[in-house]
Amino acid sequence: MSADDTGARLFVGLQYLLPQHLLSGAVHSLARLRVGWVKNALIDNFLVNYRPDMSEAEEPDPRAYPSFNAFFTRALRPGARAVDAAPTALVSPVDGTVSQIGRTDGSALVQAKGLTYTLEALLDEAAPAWAPVFRGGGFATLYLAPHNYHRVHMPLAGTLQAAWYVPGQLFSVNATTAAQVPGLFARNERVVCVFADGTLSFALVLVGALFVGSISTVWHGDVTPRSPRVRAELPLDFVRAGLRLEKGAEMGRFNMGSTVILLLPPGRSEWLADLAPGRAIRVGQALARLP
Repeated sequence: MSADDTGARLFVGLQYLLPQHLLSGAVHSLARLRVGWVKNALIDNFLVNYRPDMSEAEEPDPRAYPSFNAFFTRALRPGARAVDAAPTALVSPVDGTVSQIGRTDGSALVQAKGLTYTLEALLDEAAPAWAPVFRGGGFATLYLAPHNYHRVHMPLAGTLQAAWYVPGQLFSVNATTAAQVPGLFARNERVVCVFADGTLSFALVLVGALFVGSISTVWHGDVTPRSPRVRAELPLDFVRAGLRLEKGAEMGRFNMGSTVILLLPPGRSEWLADLAPGRAIRVGQALARLP
């Protein structure tokens, strides 16, 4: 066994032992501190280690943000991302990297080489209603690294049909962990949102991860951290935002890096040929064409 293999096994093994939710809760609190020297130290350390492109931010001065979380979930300046306006274009909901992309084998989605998981496990108790819609359809697993922009946008125009929270663990979702933890995305805490546009249904699954202090949507605010951590239907409430959002509109955000899984029904889209695991993507970039 190589040193790299040993290191990867130790990294993943340690995650089984860590108090994942306790640590992520601590990150949630720390990221929202408005004590100047604390938030500045956190931001400065992040800039050194991850080098995000602040020229794209609506507020390019890192120290102008009132907290680390405000800095981390910063908005982009107008025009920083062009959304493909073609009616047949399904666009990327995030900045990040394609982890896996393709079609489900019945209910099975590829997690990593040699590892699969199922729609039923991913969607949890709502699976009887929604898994049949997406069996044999398209899926794209999109990884957001810490340096990426961390807001999640609509891949198509759509009206929110259902939303729910699924409790779970908080393993890291990087490639090393995805290759070694069976059923990773169906084990981790997640928020599922299902949309419809006419006869087309699609879903965005926002998957939590270690040190992800919160997952939020424009309709529900912060969904996590949550107490008690039990499965919950999220209301279809348009007080904060309309239930229908246009393509490219913001629908949620993460604190720290994580993953979004996009689900599509069979026969309703074709992934572009140049997409493959490891490909960098940006919000608004076309990922598929609708028939």
